[in-house]
Amino acid sequence: MSTTCGDSASQGAEDTPTENARDLDAELDDGTARAKRILQGLGFCGHYMHFHGGGRSGQVPIVCMLDRCGGQLSQQELGSHFELKPGSLSEILSKMEAAGLIERTRDTKDRRQLFVKLTRAGSELARREHEKRQAFRRVAFSSLTVEEQEQLAEMLEKIRVTWEELDG
Repeated sequence: MSTTCGDSASQGAEDTPTENARDLDAELDDGTARAKRILQGLGFCGHYMHFHGGGRSGQVPIVCMLDRCGGQLSQQELGSHFELKPGSLSEILSKMEAAGLIERTRDTKDRRQLFVKLTRAGSELARREHEKRQAFRRVAFSSLTVEEQEQLAEMLEKIRVTWEELDG
């Protein structure tokens, strides 16, 4: 009999993946269980921010980045901001161009270089997105007191430093 994650040959047919997960959770010490709860909470927050914030490298973040940078960047600079492969960025920009959000032009001195510029529609989308993000920031932590917000910010900074050291 083949086994899958969390299964063993000695387990009965009545065991379900959910029961197996509960058994694993019961075996975790308090610190590990607490870390798991925190990571699940952070995971939800990351998921929420990704999907409600337009993702990390989709059209909305690109429009907002262009707007913050004066409305125009080279395609190469834009790609470096989002760590996208040139082909992936080109595909996104083609869709944005077709939607009328940007225009791409070649540099007159270096024909290999493309510049990406917001159109009026792109600037309007960026304005709406900035307003939406500001509104979210105003209420995102309203369930916490100012002191709790400060404590959370400090704790997240400590976590960031530790995690960066893990990557080091």
